[in-house]
Amino acid sequence: MSDQQTSQQQQQQQSFNDDDIEYNCNNNNNESKPYLIQVSTALPSLQNINTFLTTPNCGAISLFMGTTRDNFQNKPVLRLSYEGYAPMAIKELCKLADEAREKYPSVEKVVAVHLLGDCPVGETSVIVGCASHHRRDGIRCTEFLIDELKARVPIWKKEVYGGEGEEGAVWK
Repeated sequence: MSDQQTSQQQQQQQSFNDDDIEYNCNNNNNESKPYLIQVSTALPSLQNINTFLTTPNCGAISLFMGTTRDNFQNKPVLRLSYEGYAPMAIKELCKLADEAREKYPSVEKVVAVHLLGDCPVGETSVIVGCASHHRRDGIRCTEFLIDELKARVPIWKKEVYGGEGEEGAVWK
């Protein structure tokens, strides 16, 4: 890696720095992997995510954004509230990113970010995606990332329903 590439990578990493997160997934040589992993009370902007994923040798960027909808089974939803153990969630997200790159070899970079705390209707709580050489691997990888994140990462969701107080809330 050239000095210029190293400098650019460090600048990108600094632009995503947040006091309550740690997203650096290192390999055995303590080198940073091409992942943006975050579990925190605020998500990075889509512009920052796009900047991170953009690389000249990839022709596809695929993203999934999960947002809070206003209803569930005919009940009005006020908000979602997420809790999790961030260090364990980050570790699992790093493993998931490794698996995704192994399963989809044309994938160069991976993003997996999740909100902790309240997420009102219409707001985004999770973003996963990747940069890949070709669209098919990118789209499949993104689907793999969100499905596995929901199944394995220790982040819990509470749906809070309208007009029912805290009794109108369900952990999922």
